[in-house]
Amino acid sequence: MEIFLDTANTDEISEILGWGIIKGVTTNQKIFLKEKGCNFEVQSKKILKMVNPFPVSLEGPNNLEELLESARDYNKWGKNVVIKVPMLADGSGLKAVKILEGEGINTNVTAMMSVNQAFLAIEAGASYASLFFNRIRDTGSDPIEVVKQTRAIIDNGGFNTKLIVGSIRSPSDVEEIISANPHIITIPYKILKQMPYHERTVSTLEEFDKSWEEFKKAEKIC
Repeated sequence: MEIFLDTANTDEISEILGWGIIKGVTTNQKIFLKEKGCNFEVQSKKILKMVNPFPVSLEGPNNLEELLESARDYNKWGKNVVIKVPMLADGSGLKAVKILEGEGINTNVTAMMSVNQAFLAIEAGASYASLFFNRIRDTGSDPIEVVKQTRAIIDNGGFNTKLIVGSIRSPSDVEEIISANPHIITIPYKILKQMPYHERTVSTLEEFDKSWEEFKKAEKIC
């Protein structure tokens, strides 16, 4: 299982790269809105260079022809580009996957909420399939079951698609998702920053520090 960082902020990426734990970055239009004022192409190229050789997902438009045009353009920006393709209701997103993967451009089918959608993305040959954990839960469905069933499709069918789970709202979401065994969890910076903390760890280390100070005060050659 791998961790991706769900952000378009280069400071956040730089910091978490220093932890040595992430194997990719995911972005979308909403994430880029937080970096309002940045040029999309310039910012994307910075991220691609920082994260290389790990993959960076960049989302295209929801119109087939515009998506294909953008994807081919983005693909020139770096060898680690992955094109986010929306799961469109008319099936045109699946057509985009078939075309782009046929041209050697990696795709990540995104905004999926069901096993049926994920199954279609996998059959279309997507490199990645992204399920939105909490948005699935918002619909009243069990996101853990959706993740487990999707992973079973991939494993039982011998597909090469990697399953990404996003839409993370708390560290406890991550713990739940781990039990469902996706290939990748993509986590926002603010959530990832909370994960090293546990109050019992803090109190334990304070206890150890206090014991060490007492030992040093009484230290002598034995």
